[in-house]
Amino acid sequence: SVDCSFSRGVCDWKQDADDDFDWNPADRDRGDGYYMAVPGFVGHKNDLGRLKLLLTDLKPKSSYCLVFSYRLAGDKVGKLRVFLANKKSAPVWEENKGKDEKWRTGKIEIFQGAETTNSVTFESERGKGKTGEIGVDNVILISGLCPED
Repeated sequence: SVDCSFSRGVCDWKQDADDDFDWNPADRDRGDGYYMAVPGFVGHKNDLGRLKLLLTDLKPKSSYCLVFSYRLAGDKVGKLRVFLANKKSAPVWEENKGKDEKWRTGKIEIFQGAETTNSVTFESERGKGKTGEIGVDNVILISGLCPED
């Protein structure tokens, strides 16, 4: 597996230059490193912020599982979507409500066919709320299919 987490990961992360705002590092409660977040007061409703994970060495015709922690904390904080580079139009994963402030786990299967996925984009869309945040942490790429819960 490849550790793409932000504090000690080995992956190449890029902020999108054509979006409305950047994701920012935020300190973890436990004090061991940081995660990436979009605070609720940044930007205006429907503004977008994109954080892109560049994937360079994925083998063709194989399967991978992208596992990540996320949270949507705060009332009407917005949406978190994940896009794969070779499927530009529709998100492969989307969440728009946090039931509470807890971190949850997201999983996405990446199949490398004739076209290879060379990036994964985490997109935050601002909601109406002015408090809370959208956060992403512990991004790991595992070879093979996603494990069942």
